[in-house]
Amino acid sequence: MKVVFLKDVKGKGKKGEIKNVADGYAQNFLIKNGYAAEANAQALSQLDGQKKLEAKNAAAELAEAQALKEKLETLTVELKAKSGEGGRLFGSVSTKQIADALQKVHGIKIDKRKMTLNDGIRALGFTNVPVKLHHEVTATLKVHVTEE
Repeated sequence: MKVVFLKDVKGKGKKGEIKNVADGYAQNFLIKNGYAAEANAQALSQLDGQKKLEAKNAAAELAEAQALKEKLETLTVELKAKSGEGGRLFGSVSTKQIADALQKVHGIKIDKRKMTLNDGIRALGFTNVPVKLHHEVTATLKVHVTEE
């Protein structure tokens, strides 16, 4: 019997797949427990509708991320920190501080975990911080650290 999986079933199929399984398994387990539906015209059209909706949402999310990238690449985040000789900071500037400054000054809320900064910024001056907005879109944010 052909079924459309409504949920992931370990070893059998993932959500949205159409597979041929044994009749008894389909009727007594998959359909009964809501893991799958019989692959008829209605179920197939519903699956197509869901896939189109997911594609539309993914495209909108990508466009939103690209628009945010354009905006971020024009901005410079200004931070002040205490420093010693030679422009070395006491401590470091973390992604949390950058995210807070971006939120406070420019009104853009970005999760600190999306900023890929191996170590904190430990020197005065400009630093480019990569920000992963989407799995296909990465922006570069300029951070300017000045002496307090």
